[in-house]
Amino acid sequence: MNRRFETPRAAYVHVPFCRHHCGYCNFTVIARRDDLVDRYLQALAIELASLARPREVESLYLGGGTPSHLSPAQLCELLGRLREWFVPAGSFEFTLEANPVDMLPDRLGVMREFGINRISLGIQSFLPDKLAALERDHRQPEILRALEHVRGHVGNVSIDLIFGVPGETEDCWRRDLETLIAVRPQHVSIYGLTIERGSRFFGRVRKNQLKRLDDETERAMYLTAIDTLASAGYEHYEVSNFALPGFRSRHNEAYWTGRTYEAFGPGASRFVAGRRETNHRSVVTYLRRVMAGESPVAESEQLEPEDAARERLVFALRRIEGIDKQEFLAETGFRVHDLGGPALERFVAWGLLEDTPQTLRLTRDGLVVSDALWPEFLRQ
Repeated sequence: MNRRFETPRAAYVHVPFCRHHCGYCNFTVIARRDDLVDRYLQALAIELASLARPREVESLYLGGGTPSHLSPAQLCELLGRLREWFVPAGSFEFTLEANPVDMLPDRLGVMREFGINRISLGIQSFLPDKLAALERDHRQPEILRALEHVRGHVGNVSIDLIFGVPGETEDCWRRDLETLIAVRPQHVSIYGLTIERGSRFFGRVRKNQLKRLDDETERAMYLTAIDTLASAGYEHYEVSNFALPGFRSRHNEAYWTGRTYEAFGPGASRFVAGRRETNHRSVVTYLRRVMAGESPVAESEQLEPEDAARERLVFALRRIEGIDKQEFLAETGFRVHDLGGPALERFVAWGLLEDTPQTLRLTRDGLVVSDALWPEFLRQ
């Protein structure tokens, strides 16, 4: 079966509001504009109505931005609207990204009332100096208080951590990992700090006000995380993601396994019936377009079967178990080796990919440099 044309069973909703815009962030966010929240809720209601009828979904994910930044009343309106349009199916996963300082009983009560059963906390670090460098608005006491409150309402907690922060040492990273293991969330996502055009950090690097860590130190930090989390009982199931048994992110696995998905809100991208669409990244432009009865879509592309298969190849290789070649052929109509070509053979020879008669997967060395491999598999 070609998954490109299946009915989406996953949906993403982007909530762009933040209390503060961190210097490393290049996502679609808007800070200190809470006056726009009510208009956003109205516009989102209009965009959701484009579905025409409620849809059954197995996962619903609220990302941002900071969805938890909304007031309890605004959260109530947002979650109530989403539950009107999305009907839980199967072992329904309902995730909300949150900032530790927002995890207060009033907000958590609303989340539990509307069925939020997974919280993703953007902690990024437990260390005060590192949190200050990242321009985060919380410190360890707020983190521990948030975890205590969350666990009274939701039994599935994911924590994000960043490594490779300017000035960070390997010892600092080990202390972050030790604290993480001590609080023992069900899921962990670790990311090397990326400094992208459009973020404030990018300008600071160009002015020599920030210095990136060297590649070897970042490599050592990543491998330390893999070994430390594995020793603590976490399954490394995707390049950046680890989970206790039974707690993989089902929503993200929809992306990695080539499933279709809906998406709503400014900057949100959907993949339905072989077409990828992305809404306008400007929150103000998104609101203006939707409220005027216009489409919020800024980019749209109908993927050719081969391009869709190449994307599937890249996403699937991010999973530690790699690609089942026969399954890939049956679902895309393309052979892995025909798509990979000489680049695939080269990466196997260099020890970055492990190629067996049944599977293709990243090796430990390949995990470290995986982002550099993907452009070779995407048709230019």
